[in-house]
Amino acid sequence: MSGRACLGCAAALADPFLDLGAQPLANAFIRPEDAARPEPRFPLAVAYCARCHLVQLTATAPPEALFEEYLYFTSYSDHFLAHARAMATALVERFALGPGRRVLEIASNDGYLLQFFVERGVPVLGVEPAANVAKVAEKKGVPTIVKFFGRQTAHELAAAGHRPDLILGNNVLAQVPDLNDFVSGIKMLLASTGVVTIEFPHLLRTIDGNQFDQVYHEHFSYFSLYSAERIFAAHGLPIYDVEELPTHGGSIRIYAGHAEDTSKGATNRLLALRAREADAGVDTLDYYAGFESRVQETKRKLLAFLVEAKNAGKRVVGYGAPGKGNTLLNYCGIRTDFVDFTVDRSPHKHGKFLPGTHIPIFPPEKLWAARPDYVLILPWNLKSEIMEQLAGIREWGGRFVVPIPEVTIYP
Repeated sequence: MSGRACLGCAAALADPFLDLGAQPLANAFIRPEDAARPEPRFPLAVAYCARCHLVQLTATAPPEALFEEYLYFTSYSDHFLAHARAMATALVERFALGPGRRVLEIASNDGYLLQFFVERGVPVLGVEPAANVAKVAEKKGVPTIVKFFGRQTAHELAAAGHRPDLILGNNVLAQVPDLNDFVSGIKMLLASTGVVTIEFPHLLRTIDGNQFDQVYHEHFSYFSLYSAERIFAAHGLPIYDVEELPTHGGSIRIYAGHAEDTSKGATNRLLALRAREADAGVDTLDYYAGFESRVQETKRKLLAFLVEAKNAGKRVVGYGAPGKGNTLLNYCGIRTDFVDFTVDRSPHKHGKFLPGTHIPIFPPEKLWAARPDYVLILPWNLKSEIMEQLAGIREWGGRFVVPIPEVTIYP
């Protein structure tokens, strides 16, 4: 047994079904002056709870170390900005939001989503634990408080008169160290006929798509609809609808309301996804048993490609500096002997090094000057957007490499 208690139900966890070794924090980018200092590393392994079926890390890092200085700004992705605009438009129409309704987003980042509600005259409030990111949201006209969300923050907001009609949480549920505190805070704060909608990578797609790089220390938990329904229902917030989305390699967006609000019944979409997960067996350990061997095969194939390319005198550089890319690179032991550097659109990362591998990060212009033979796309979920942006590399015969679900070369 792992000796760790489940984040959802406190049962003892079984041994992990995936072990990616000791790794640095995926978003702890290294400043040049700190490059010679040792980096803290933490075990990165995933286990399954047989009681509540939640998949989760077997060891965690302190939340303050993970989120105090956060360098992920959602607005640097055109794909996610378009996704956010479409989401805001759909939710405004679906729930008839206007000046008399309130929207609150948990982990609101740089205001990438709430700005589109502001444009429509809907009162908003962001709750964001990273002060540097919250400042950017404020400059966009998105009022933001710098706090972690849970019962205490919910109590403070409710006491101040905040009872939102819609609570949003995109790609935050996985990052919550205390799930029961988080969900009970939503229950406390949500207006009596309000709705909470939470979006997260779908565990079914993560496993079936061999997306092991979704695992890093910021992601404490990995949710199926099955496990999400149990944690929300336990706090009086039954899920009544779900949407399947293409983001992050395959996500779902759940909708829940108070158990006391009888106006919301289970949709056909919810019933269909429940049945599909049951058929796949997400509620059994057998479903996860072969995952590690597939991950190991991916590692071998990527390293084989890189060895062959370097032996042939080819130059390989990276595109992007996402957390998932750092899991991939550190697990595979890929450093500057294989990948010369990576480029990223976010100026907050320029001049720094990737954690663990110490691969330098430059602006995208560096790629055009280097004229590499191969560009390794680390945020593979955005491969179409990135290959379109970088179509010009084909002028010198450059090609794209996408590592997940398996190593694929694109001309």
